[in-house]
Amino acid sequence: MSALPHPAHPLDPPPSKRRLSWLLVFPKLAVALLILALITLLWLLQKSDREERHNILVKDVLWLEQSLRFHLQNHREQLQQLASELSEEPRSSEQTSLFRLRAAHFLKNNPDIARLGWLDATAENIITLPAHRPQSANSPQAQLLHDSFDIARRLGKAVYSLPYLNAPLEGQIHLLLPIYRHDQLIGMLQITYRLNVLLSSQIPWWFTEKYKVEIVDDNDQVLASKTHIEGTSSDSYLIPFDPPGQGLRLKISDYPSTQSPLQNMLTVAILLLALGVFASLWLVRGLMKKSTRAEAALRAEHAFRTAMENSLTVGMRARDLEGRIIYVNPAFCKMTGFSASELVNHDPPMPYWAPEHMDEARAMHQTVLAGLAPEEGFELTFMRKNRERFEALVYEAKLIDGNGRHTGWMASVLDITERKRAEELARQQQEQLQFTARLVTLGEMASTLAHELNQPLAAIASYNTGCLNLLSTENFSCAELRPTLEKIATQAQRAGRIIRRVHDFVRRSEPKRAPCKLRDIIDDCLAFIEPEARKRQIRIETILPALPTVFVDRLLIEQVLLNLLRNGLDAMADTPAPHRLLQLSVHLTPQEVRLTVGDYGCGIPAEIEDKLYTAFFTTKSEGMGIGLSICRSIIEFHRGRLWAEKHPDSPSGSGTLFTFSLPLEPTPE
Repeated sequence: MSALPHPAHPLDPPPSKRRLSWLLVFPKLAVALLILALITLLWLLQKSDREERHNILVKDVLWLEQSLRFHLQNHREQLQQLASELSEEPRSSEQTSLFRLRAAHFLKNNPDIARLGWLDATAENIITLPAHRPQSANSPQAQLLHDSFDIARRLGKAVYSLPYLNAPLEGQIHLLLPIYRHDQLIGMLQITYRLNVLLSSQIPWWFTEKYKVEIVDDNDQVLASKTHIEGTSSDSYLIPFDPPGQGLRLKISDYPSTQSPLQNMLTVAILLLALGVFASLWLVRGLMKKSTRAEAALRAEHAFRTAMENSLTVGMRARDLEGRIIYVNPAFCKMTGFSASELVNHDPPMPYWAPEHMDEARAMHQTVLAGLAPEEGFELTFMRKNRERFEALVYEAKLIDGNGRHTGWMASVLDITERKRAEELARQQQEQLQFTARLVTLGEMASTLAHELNQPLAAIASYNTGCLNLLSTENFSCAELRPTLEKIATQAQRAGRIIRRVHDFVRRSEPKRAPCKLRDIIDDCLAFIEPEARKRQIRIETILPALPTVFVDRLLIEQVLLNLLRNGLDAMADTPAPHRLLQLSVHLTPQEVRLTVGDYGCGIPAEIEDKLYTAFFTTKSEGMGIGLSICRSIIEFHRGRLWAEKHPDSPSGSGTLFTFSLPLEPTPE
């Protein structure tokens, strides 16, 4: 008998449903694996981010340590130079003045230095800036300084002291550098660092936006700290702080950045999407929705880009590697007057190139294609469709596609026609102001010049009367008339030179640099100023070596020198007559020539030093306040400097030295 088939159970699913159930397992399994992969990926990303942040922390710490080390090393080199200067001669008032001047400049430029002192060979204080009350010899700080002094003396080199707390979180440390003369210790230079200020002045703001920086000793006691953030650090790194050493360490703590809300939203969206697919299995519907959302996002992105392009006022132009235009934005079309269809796919020469500047435009075009376009941009003259010319400032950059390939060049084009006009107008106004200042100066000197001119004219009239009287006697010879006529000619030439100097000084001209003899410039200015000086009973003293030829605008330099000389005369209005001395000296270096005008006058009050070169600021009741401002602009135009300082030799201690420098350049052939 054959066996009968086993009857199917009424609750068993049909084979097709079982196959469908098995088929539905695979998408579920795939989604589950996707979720697991996403969780693993997020974990790996966080781990990688932590490792990357730690690596960045280590690099930043090494950079910071190197920056601080270079800063302290620079201080040591400057101190070593000062020590060498102090060791050249026995201690004197000149050395003391030199130390005070150098120390004040050093403290002004280095706020992290609390004090700078000069000690003798027995550790006794000579000078300390800023002055402070000496500490007791039994105080811990004084003992610490004494121990460091002994170590520096035995080692014969710069030594840092042990750190100490001057106040909570206000650590300080000393640097002692010995001064030797002929291998004999004659003194010691001492610097006291404020560690808090050292961090504040040397650590950039972006560093403290990421990290907390601390200086700790070998007992982990915090001596200084700087940060702009709060919270609990996620990572920290310690590195020895050497120099100064002495167990000091830099401790930099990293703070976790808050995770981007967009990243959180994206993660949640992916998980929700995977769970939705896992729950519903509406794969097709999900794909359709996804496709629809992508298309909507693409349309929104395209609309956003179009709106952005239409709102730009900067012209954008893209070219391929052969120089053919592949894209222009509406602002560029509006700027040139050509439509996009007229420009796209156009090969050089471009329709907006001006014919008279065609060679220049073509040369710059080839420079750009060769990748040699200047980073600061370049200027060209372009032509609109209506033949109107305009000045354009062009910045070129490489055009990189999504695969990182260089496919062409993208240019930003700015219409700078109005800006160029404004700059030209400002230049003309500056020249007018300079011309006005010369007229004002000449007006102030008018009475003196008139008196100076009256002398040769009076002499000419006197000699002429003598000639007429001699002619009326009818008993004369030509030999008797010749000396008188020669004197008349000499006085006429003298009057002509005075008139020529006045004419040259008030003559308007474009700034034009040319080779000029510095001696001639000084002689002309002294000829202008000497009558006024005699009138005011002021002596003029000059110290002039062999002077070179300088490449300057002679009229502008005469204006500067004459203005400084007149200021010196005005400053001595209340000075006793025996002390009225105006000094003009010249100092030569291989790179520049310096002209110094010194007076024994009233000096410059400290409250107006910052306003000295401000336009229209003046201390004179009838002054315009434009002299020194114009003088500085003229000297800067010649790539020099103008500065003022107290006169060290003034009897009243309130005189002033004005100095300006001019570079010594090879004069063109």
